[in-house]
Amino acid sequence: MTLAIDVKVMQEAGYAVSDMAGEKVLLSIEKGKYYNLGETGGLLWELMSEPKSIEQIITEVMEEYAVERSVCEQEVLAFITNLQNENLIRVL
Repeated sequence: MTLAIDVKVMQEAGYAVSDMAGEKVLLSIEKGKYYNLGETGGLLWELMSEPKSIEQIITEVMEEYAVERSVCEQEVLAFITNLQNENLIRVL
């Protein structure tokens, strides 16, 4: 399913989160799965701690990193879609 940039997303509850050498790591006790989000993925995860539109997330990532809008939008949408496929986030 393709997400529109105006939809709001947020973290799903129930994951242990840790910082390891600057990268975010999630652990699902329930699923027995471990997710390494990396540095940029960790930023995206933090931005989704409360409901936020994908558009807002893209804007904040562009403020943090020197990246073209089209590249940022494509990468953020791909990452958020992966999180959604793993049921790590909620689409509101």
